[in-house]
Amino acid sequence: MSLSFCSLSSGSSGNCYIVTTENTALLVDAGISGKKIFEGLSALGIPDEKLMGLLVTHEHIDHVKSVRILTKKKPFINVYGSESTLLEIEECVPMEKKRIAFPEKEIMIGDIKVKPFSLSHDASDPLGYSFTSGDKTIAIVTDTGIVTEEIHSEIRKADILVIEANHDVHTLQFCRYPYPVKRRILGDFGHLSNDTAAEEIARICLEARSDERIPHFRQVILAHLSKENNFPEMAYQTVKNALEEHEIYIGRELTLDIIERDIISPVFRV
Repeated sequence: MSLSFCSLSSGSSGNCYIVTTENTALLVDAGISGKKIFEGLSALGIPDEKLMGLLVTHEHIDHVKSVRILTKKKPFINVYGSESTLLEIEECVPMEKKRIAFPEKEIMIGDIKVKPFSLSHDASDPLGYSFTSGDKTIAIVTDTGIVTEEIHSEIRKADILVIEANHDVHTLQFCRYPYPVKRRILGDFGHLSNDTAAEEIARICLEARSDERIPHFRQVILAHLSKENNFPEMAYQTVKNALEEHEIYIGRELTLDIIERDIISPVFRV
């Protein structure tokens, strides 16, 4: 059974991803307008009865903007998130549609096994998620200031890894943002830089060479790029250069793609 990933939008103006099998579709965050989400679902040919869950990473508006309209318009959808996150958005979610997700506790939604894991971000209790169907896994990790061992342990197994490459550190340091905002982004509860994402990708690829439990080839997708402090070519080249320092080459051990801001991405399948 195939497992696929698509981004309806990724960036500071709003985030919304979708993971699907033939029978089940799960949204991750709903930070764009309901109109754009519904248009994206229609473009992908996803009927209402297939859409079974919305998994919320955290309560920031660029991730939850359209939670309320989704719960009204899509009858089969339940909303999953940490208890603290659901409390933060409780007015947007009917009680009967709330589902508490606990780190490291697997959830079965349709035919997809979902595993939440904790992130390091300035939100109530943020979560990342991995998705497994058969022997294939997709992991999504954005909005975290560091890659903890818990995060690494989960995402190293992914056949498709969606990982944040939010900013270029040098560009951020000299941008127009106020100093406290720069400190927040660069801190342990902020966002991953291109360099930090590259370090994690390299670590996973190096471990895969000697660990049969880790896929030896994977699709890596860089996400959540800042409009102000990054651009796709810079993120790609930074990661490529860092990988080649370890003699890891795109096309041999991984593919590397970028989710561009505010557009529907290609569908990635495994």
